[in-house]
Amino acid sequence: MIQKPTNLIYGVNDKPLLSTTLFLGLQHVFVIFIAMIFPVMIVNHLGTSIDPRTASGFISITMISSGIVTILQALKKGPVGSGYLCPSVCGPSYLQASFMAISSGGLPVLFGMTAFVGVAESIFSRFMHKLRVLFPAEVTGTIVAMVGITIIPISIKSFVGLSETDTIITSSEVIVGISVLLLMVGLNVFGKGKLRLYSCLIGMICGYVLAYIFGLFTEADFQKILHSRVIDAPYLKHLSWAFNPGLLVPFVIAALCSALKTVGDITTCQKINDANWKRPEMKSISKGILADGLGGIIPGIFGGFGQSTSSTNVGLSIATGATSRTIAYSAGGILIFLGFFPKLSNIFIIMPKPVMGATLIYAISFMIISGFQIIMSRMLDSRKIFVVGVALIFGLSADMIPIAYVNIHSWLKPIFHSSLSLGAVTAVVLNLLMRIGIKKKLTLLLTAGQESSDKIYKFMQKAGGTWGARPNVIYKAITVMNEFMESTPDLELASKEISMQVSFDEFNLDITIEYRGKILSFPARKPSKEMLMTQESAAIKLAGYLIKQNADATSSKTEKDKIILTIHFEH
Repeated sequence: MIQKPTNLIYGVNDKPLLSTTLFLGLQHVFVIFIAMIFPVMIVNHLGTSIDPRTASGFISITMISSGIVTILQALKKGPVGSGYLCPSVCGPSYLQASFMAISSGGLPVLFGMTAFVGVAESIFSRFMHKLRVLFPAEVTGTIVAMVGITIIPISIKSFVGLSETDTIITSSEVIVGISVLLLMVGLNVFGKGKLRLYSCLIGMICGYVLAYIFGLFTEADFQKILHSRVIDAPYLKHLSWAFNPGLLVPFVIAALCSALKTVGDITTCQKINDANWKRPEMKSISKGILADGLGGIIPGIFGGFGQSTSSTNVGLSIATGATSRTIAYSAGGILIFLGFFPKLSNIFIIMPKPVMGATLIYAISFMIISGFQIIMSRMLDSRKIFVVGVALIFGLSADMIPIAYVNIHSWLKPIFHSSLSLGAVTAVVLNLLMRIGIKKKLTLLLTAGQESSDKIYKFMQKAGGTWGARPNVIYKAITVMNEFMESTPDLELASKEISMQVSFDEFNLDITIEYRGKILSFPARKPSKEMLMTQESAAIKLAGYLIKQNADATSSKTEKDKIILTIHFEH
């Protein structure tokens, strides 16, 4: 049972009022439309080879697909959906492969390959729950952090009004960007209730007004709205599909990167919605990846751009304190509605660049910190430090020094195309390599009557760091081991040698203590003061009681001439 954190206004299971849900859904739609730049880039790349109605239909189907998958992702029951507010947007992982597809055979190849890898990702989701070893906290945390970091270049460029065609920063763009960001942050930090809930939406609306005042809207922007149809069913007559085996590798890599990103996004959703979060819940992630796979199948079949979970929207939900899944239904419904109303949807598409940049900076701030919090939720030894550090360094190099990978084979370019994909793949591969030589069982030999607390502490600290155990579980284990050693004078040991075997997996930490002497029981009730003063056995009962209070399960048995204690901790 998840416990709602105190910083959330609406948790995942809460149901806000209808009006509140609609406004919060609209707030997410504003952010989702930032990623509509990717299908627009595809249309621009096709140039005169695509007619206006086909281009409009491509954009509309992309919006409708985003809405459908956003709703599916939020489903709690059934085989599809993580059950969280984790909206779906045009996936940056698909961009490079999509350009390769339209260059080799136009939209038919793009649609065919997108649908194919959607099926591949859906099949992969069925095995996801068995692959937990690939995604310990240091890997998922690194992916979550990289998800936010990879958006920094586009967010800063937009914040100051830069683009591929606009290389001049104007004072008006900087003023609008700073004003919008300060307003959003101010409302979030100092605002309460609805001011915090709608901090992003209020900031965006004010940003549109400021952009108009400072003349950041061009005549072309207004013409785009005026000349578009009010109501228009998506144009599907252009639909056809083709398969290019030569593009299989880049599209599969794109789907893998999308799946890894989804692992990070859903892990973040789990963490922010549960005050008692301990580890990624793989069943929810598996269902979420299936929904993400449908984000390839649906647009692939009907003629749109591939979809993937939106880290920016997850960051927005953290910032506003509203993570209710009903908001996903609202946002998804609005997107589907806008897919049939081009005049309305164009209002979102022409969002001023400084407003877009301020919104991205606002949202990804929470995403990056959430990633580092996940990393630090486990003890780190040198192996895990290298997994995180090397993945971050090589991941960042993809954006900082892109020329280093200019000669990479075209099949592998989706991996090296962004910091996220390169960082994620590097983290997963390094994690597998660093697991070589890690022992899951270690034995500590102690001698009764000798000072052992420092030896126990160093032993468990080293073991916990190697295994990536949670610090609070290791500290409980240290307490139990010290409590037993302090009880040895009352156990009438036949031999002073004591063996403590510690075993670990991702879910359990077990300590098996072997010795010769009196059996240590684990009473449910604490011995009274009178018993401690009058009964010699009361001291042993007290030690057993204290050990039982720190552990999740305890047992004791006699085997030949040995006493064997088993102490279990859930991890």
